[in-house]
Amino acid sequence: MPENGISFSAGCFNSGMMKLPDEYETIVFPDSRYETKTAIDLDAGFQAWNRGVMLTAENIPAEKLQHKEKISVRDEYVFIRKYYKWHRVYYYLIKNMLSFHNPVKEISAFFATRNIEKTELIKPHLKYDKYKEFESQLVKSNPKVSVIIPTLNRYKYLNDVLKDLEKQDHKNFEVIIADQTDNPDKEFYKKFKLEIRVIYQKEKGQWLARNEAAGMCTGDYFLLFDDDSRIEKDWITEHLKGLDFFKADISAGVSLSAVGDKIPENYSFFRWADQFDSGNAMVKRKVFETIGLFDRQFDKMRMGDGEFGLRAYLSGFKSISHPYAKRIHLKVSTGGLRQMGSWDAFRPKNFFSPRPVPSVLYLYRKYYPADFVSNALIIGMLPSLIPYKWKGKKYLYPLGALLAIFILPVLLIQLMLSWKRSSEMLEEGDKIEWL
Repeated sequence: MPENGISFSAGCFNSGMMKLPDEYETIVFPDSRYETKTAIDLDAGFQAWNRGVMLTAENIPAEKLQHKEKISVRDEYVFIRKYYKWHRVYYYLIKNMLSFHNPVKEISAFFATRNIEKTELIKPHLKYDKYKEFESQLVKSNPKVSVIIPTLNRYKYLNDVLKDLEKQDHKNFEVIIADQTDNPDKEFYKKFKLEIRVIYQKEKGQWLARNEAAGMCTGDYFLLFDDDSRIEKDWITEHLKGLDFFKADISAGVSLSAVGDKIPENYSFFRWADQFDSGNAMVKRKVFETIGLFDRQFDKMRMGDGEFGLRAYLSGFKSISHPYAKRIHLKVSTGGLRQMGSWDAFRPKNFFSPRPVPSVLYLYRKYYPADFVSNALIIGMLPSLIPYKWKGKKYLYPLGALLAIFILPVLLIQLMLSWKRSSEMLEEGDKIEWL
């Protein structure tokens, strides 16, 4: 990462997992507007990664992955103007000025790149046409899959989830349910024609639920699922097929949200996964055996699945974003994690609760440098003042910035509470359990 904070993706074009696709030159375009070759290479790598070109750095000498040439200030502004909206450009300029960067260089680079227009980042993208005709030997082998579902006061929605599972065309699976409902209905599960095992838990916690359920799984493929979702009959089959086609360890299915922000366009094609969604992901057993289960520091809070996905990535496991292994995520307002106190990572349900949720700062501070943490807080907190139901309406974000000025003391108190609690969590250390 360059010293002044804009991160480029690794510009390495290697055939570690598959040969360079024939369509590569119609998808990735080297940009001669950069001053340095390093910036040109890294920009091309950023394009490739975002457009679904799934390359790896396997079998490449480490020295060939390192760029020793320093990226110029102007190149930084070329990059941010190409791929981010105008307000990020101004944010970057102001941040660098306040950080005592050379003001002449910053302002000169800002104006020298003013005519560069924003580029469409995910179009064109690579289309894996051979996937549809691919005959998966893994699917034919009919492996045992273990579906893990935590539930809390949501029998109405869980009923539809289990009906969808009854219709799956892959039949060799078990369902492990961790039921934390206040007054559990033990007769509820008897009406379904499924291999179901239920764990009744009085203690609440989404990672407690998933960890205990994982310990009961007999399959070699763990499929993590939420109790407020709807799926098609080929959901399990698609996850298995995706793992086989890409020789991956994790199939991160996409979640099409029924509430909140709009569905990202990059959910529509295969690519390296940039997130791990514990409501729709198939994980090989060996991943859990290697890196452990979920960190229970995140119980009743947010980003425990993100931390797990990051841990898997750092351990070298391959995770694909799978557009066909999709679910409709209803995001109902009752039960589940929302009952425990937050709408998302930066939106507590109680206005005077910590903001962001302390587990978010625990994750950021544990894995990322201080510069990343400060950027993430500024970029995340201001939009969070817009209610969750209007999350996708970005034209309201200036209103959030204006509101922040008037309630700045409250925001600082919320941040201080979150920082204090995350410091305590870091002192305690992780609570990662093992199979």
